[in-house]
Amino acid sequence: MIISIEILGEILRWIIAITLFGAGILIIQIWIKDKTKRISYTRIIIQLVSLAFFYFLLFSFPWLLIILIVILVLTIFIGRFFCGWVCPFGLYMDVITIFRKTLKKRYLLLPISFNKFLDKFRYLIFAIIFAIPFIIAPLHSQSFQLALFFAGPFKHWTIFLGPLETLIVPDSGAWVIYGLNLSYPYVRDVMFYSTGFFIQFNSILFILLTFVGSFLIRRLWCRFCPLGLSFAVLNKVKGFSWLPIVHLDKSEEKCTKCGVCKRVCPTQVTEVYENKGGNVSTSICTHCFRCVEMCPYEGCLSVKVAGKSVLSSRNWLEPSETE
Repeated sequence: MIISIEILGEILRWIIAITLFGAGILIIQIWIKDKTKRISYTRIIIQLVSLAFFYFLLFSFPWLLIILIVILVLTIFIGRFFCGWVCPFGLYMDVITIFRKTLKKRYLLLPISFNKFLDKFRYLIFAIIFAIPFIIAPLHSQSFQLALFFAGPFKHWTIFLGPLETLIVPDSGAWVIYGLNLSYPYVRDVMFYSTGFFIQFNSILFILLTFVGSFLIRRLWCRFCPLGLSFAVLNKVKGFSWLPIVHLDKSEEKCTKCGVCKRVCPTQVTEVYENKGGNVSTSICTHCFRCVEMCPYEGCLSVKVAGKSVLSSRNWLEPSETE
């Protein structure tokens, strides 16, 4: 009986939390009059909630491989939605964006050709990382190589989980300051095996480079992220390419080639602008839907879930009849 009451209490807490979360999203949609910021504010709230979720998940649910499997399975159906709306590392970069906006500084833009080159080049980097155990241990048995791959000092599957790392972790942080276990994406896994000066120096250098890089170039890491790359590869496989139910759709008749979608995209996606119409798909897109939010033409861009439009661009230049 006591166990049943505890279970009911836990269910009730989850119901209250979900209800409050839904109410918060609704308040944002009603309170924020600026149509060009509603999606962005909603996305930030979801990212913050996800950050707290991952912290408690790491604390009470240590089987990270299972978390990865769940994320990959969801990716089959919703594409890179995780990257734009859930990823903690993406949240850190978005916070840098907010800070930069307060300084009224413009971001640097990579040349389009170079941006597309980097998108292709990261596949090579990805392949090299995965080949390391087999390169350094050619004289050993295959079982030893597989041990290096899954449980050795490289733990290759953990590179997929790097972006999920919270800045404060429940235990075994990269650094302990005033009793707080501090960490950073990818750093804790590396420092788990070695804490020498070289590792410490390179860890701090990595943090500085990603911070400075994200300050200069918006969502820089998303263009190289191994987790995002795995999502992109998964959705390109013929057996899975038809499964994603979340799509970005473009109406060719309503597009005037104003270029707003290209200018506001955090990762400089050009396919939304270049494609004539229909389903727009590219490996760099993080499904943040900033292009839909900023497109000034009614119904030109829309987000479809299972073929049904759930979000469409609106003419934010002029008030609608209902506002």
